[in-house]
Amino acid sequence: MTTARLPLFPLNSVLFPGLVLPLNIFEERYRAMMRELLKKPEDGPRRFAVVTIRDGHEVAPSAPGLPDPTAVPEQGPAAGFGTDPLRSFHKVGCVADAATIRERADGTFEVLATGTTRARLLSVDASGPFLTAELEPVLEAPGEEAGTLAEGVLRAFRQYQKRLAGARERSLATGAELPDEPGVVSYLVAAAMMLDTPTKQRLLQAPDTASRLRDELELLRTETAIIRNLPSLPAVELTRGPTHLN
Repeated sequence: MTTARLPLFPLNSVLFPGLVLPLNIFEERYRAMMRELLKKPEDGPRRFAVVTIRDGHEVAPSAPGLPDPTAVPEQGPAAGFGTDPLRSFHKVGCVADAATIRERADGTFEVLATGTTRARLLSVDASGPFLTAELEPVLEAPGEEAGTLAEGVLRAFRQYQKRLAGARERSLATGAELPDEPGVVSYLVAAAMMLDTPTKQRLLQAPDTASRLRDELELLRTETAIIRNLPSLPAVELTRGPTHLN
């Protein structure tokens, strides 16, 4: 299988194929990454890999503003990830394509990227100004009954949305119908559900679409039952994710 070497962007969240990722870049190692990506033709892909940091594996201070005012942040591309950065990250991540990279007057960047395909992390190189990684694509089969499962997940997701939003119908995209392609459904629902990071990572790593949809159906039923028993819950806008600070 063909591998590729790409800039590596670790996050405390999970990116899924097809989902938009807004980034606010201020650390020097990631500024250097964006400057390098800007050298690529504007009409071509500006790709980097997003991987999720394992719980408890950000091993050292990497930015100022910590509770201990005497703490000195680490410097360099692997700051905060120890002597073997590969161990600090989940092995399956997502390749992102930066559609917009805007440099501000102060040298920070505003970036809007989109997840494209899953990839497996093989090695990490910290010898340059930012981390790079050797990755191989992770192909995904539909699995058995993916279409039927997707229909069930969409029905369950609509009920989940109603409960979250105080019985007011919400969709993943304002004014648009939810998709019906099983793979797209599985990624959009995984991203939109209010789940912890390890659970989202498990969904990203699912061996096939049908397996992810089965997992989501169980999660949706469980979460909807929990919400139903809560006395009240404020409306939640599922379509807006936070801008990640790095």
